[in-house]
Amino acid sequence: MKVKLIECPRDAMQGRINLIDTDTKVNYLNALLQVGFDALDCGSFVSGQLIPQMADTAEVIKRLKMTQTKLSVVVANARGAQKAVEFDEISYIGFPFSISETFQKRNTNASIVESVETVKHILDLCQTHSKKFTCYISMGFGNPYNDPWDENLVVEWLSKLKALGVNYFSLSDTVGISNAFGIKSLIERITSNLPGTNFGCHFHTRPDNWEEKIEAAYMAGCRRFDGALKGIGGCPMADDELIGNMPTENLVAYFEKKNIKLGLDKLKLNEALQMAQHVFA
Repeated sequence: MKVKLIECPRDAMQGRINLIDTDTKVNYLNALLQVGFDALDCGSFVSGQLIPQMADTAEVIKRLKMTQTKLSVVVANARGAQKAVEFDEISYIGFPFSISETFQKRNTNASIVESVETVKHILDLCQTHSKKFTCYISMGFGNPYNDPWDENLVVEWLSKLKALGVNYFSLSDTVGISNAFGIKSLIERITSNLPGTNFGCHFHTRPDNWEEKIEAAYMAGCRRFDGALKGIGGCPMADDELIGNMPTENLVAYFEKKNIKLGLDKLKLNEALQMAQHVFA
């Protein structure tokens, strides 16, 4: 099975205090679209008051020059999903479904039970408008709130969500607390109990433990990985300034070392890396 890389500038941008202007976003995303990633997590249809950085997502998408790379966006409720399905350019609509009650309320202002209903609504919209739904399992490797978590709980929720019709999952290490042993164990539990589940991993990481996370996930069977150039972004609730997104360039280096073909344009990748230095300066 081919390894797929999803580039996540949305996750890199959304928490930044200084607003990135629309022209800069458009130029950067258009450069990323030339690299050859499987998908580009390009924005969010959420409240502009809560996340000002994403307020121009609709305008940005209208100005993107489409390639074979598919566009993905994140929404926090059915209202955001209704806006997202209006764009033909968008292939994937993602929703952060936390298995931590505390984080789900903080992140979407809704309980887990309420969020199940949101998932149903978004699934209906996706089916009607020929979109694919990605369920991000937030706090998928544990949480800092002492909310219940274990591998059985993850499998239980994946099973329930699959029964609703969810076909794509992204296991999210929201605050960067996963380790190689836990990653391997969880993925093996999922593939054993729910064979055929289509999942990827969205890791947040420190500079000193990124490789062990990729290695553990890949060896356990993961073939889809999220990243952000230069490792920028990550969850502001991680309480560790060293924790950011998985650096995409590290993912590329890891798989190249294993002689795994990713189908990326390395020249365009390097150009995008140089742009990232200015976009996130």
